[in-house]
Amino acid sequence: MYAMKYMNKQQCIERDEVRNVFRELQILQGLEHPFLVNLWYSFQDEEDMFMVVDLLLGGDLRYHLQQSVHFTEAAVKLYICELALALEYLQRYRIIHRDIKPDNILLDERAPEVFQVYVDGGPGYSYPVDWWSLGVTAYELLQGWRPFEIHSATPIDEILHMFKVERVHYSSTWCKGMVALLKKLLTRDPESRLSSLSAIQSAPYLADVNWDAVFEKALMPGFVPNKGRLNCDPTFELEEMILESKPLHKKKKRLAKHRSKDGTKDGCPLNGHLQQCLETVRKEFIIFNREKLRRQQGQGSQLLDTEGRTGSQAQGKLPDACNNHILAHACPRSCSS
Repeated sequence: MYAMKYMNKQQCIERDEVRNVFRELQILQGLEHPFLVNLWYSFQDEEDMFMVVDLLLGGDLRYHLQQSVHFTEAAVKLYICELALALEYLQRYRIIHRDIKPDNILLDERAPEVFQVYVDGGPGYSYPVDWWSLGVTAYELLQGWRPFEIHSATPIDEILHMFKVERVHYSSTWCKGMVALLKKLLTRDPESRLSSLSAIQSAPYLADVNWDAVFEKALMPGFVPNKGRLNCDPTFELEEMILESKPLHKKKKRLAKHRSKDGTKDGCPLNGHLQQCLETVRKEFIIFNREKLRRQQGQGSQLLDTEGRTGSQAQGKLPDACNNHILAHACPRSCSS
C-alpha cells in the first residue's frame, strides 16, 4: 500500500505555489534511499496533481512525544545513525533539508524515515544547519523538550541573546558519550560542528555501530509503534476532511457537472489568465512511475545507492527534468483576481 498526496491546481496557482510543487516533484523523482519517504508515482487529472509515496503507519515522532513515550538512549542513538545516513545522502545531492524535527520524522513498523519538501538551501544556509537540527531533535527525544525555548514568533535579537547567555543543560543520567555527541552537534559555530557522516562516524560514542546493518534496517529499534493504534490524532485528521472543499470521493460527480456546464451557455468560464496557467500546468506536469523506470533501466533493486552505507564524499546531481522552465515563468503573476 501507498500514501497519496494531492494538490488542487487552481489553489496552487492562486497561492503562487506551482513552482514549489514542481520543484518538489523534480527533487523527489531523483531520490531514493532507505531513510527517505520515496516518491513512486506522480500523475494529474483536470483538477489536481497527485504524488504517491511510501505509506508509513507508525506516526511521527512528535505524536509519540505528545503521548509521553520515553525514548531510551539506545533508541535515540539508532535514530541519529539512520538520520545521519539520510542527511549525508541529501548532502551528496547538494540538498539542504532545513526542517529536521520530530514532526517530520515518520515511523514505519521499525525505523524512522524523513519526509518533507526538500530545498536547495537558500541565502545564509549551509549543510551544518541540518546537523544542528539533528542535535536538537535528538536532545528533545531524550529530554522531552528542546534545548532552547524558541518559537516561530521569537524575535531574532532575542534568539541571538539567548545563544550568548544560555547554556544547554544535559541530564546527569545520560551517558558521557551521548552528551559529548550532542555537544558537538549543538556547537553554535557551524565551522566547528559535526556536519558530515564521516565526522559523526568518528565520534567515540558511535564506534561500535555496524553502519551496514543500520543502512539495511537490520537492527532492532528501541521503540516500535503499536500496530493496533492509529498513531495520529483522529480529531485533527477529521477536521482536515471536513474542511476539504473538494474531497476526492465527490470528484467524479463534480467533474461530470463541470463538463456539463461547459457544454451550455450557463457555464461560467475562468478568467483568461487563470485558464492559461491551468493549461501550462497540464502541459508541463511530469508523469512519473518509479517501477516503470526501474524496468527500463534494468537495474531493479540496484537503484539504491549503496555508497550511502559508507558516506562517500562524491557530489551527486539531480537529473534534469524537462519542466525546469516552469519554475521561472509558468505563472508570472498571481491569478487570484
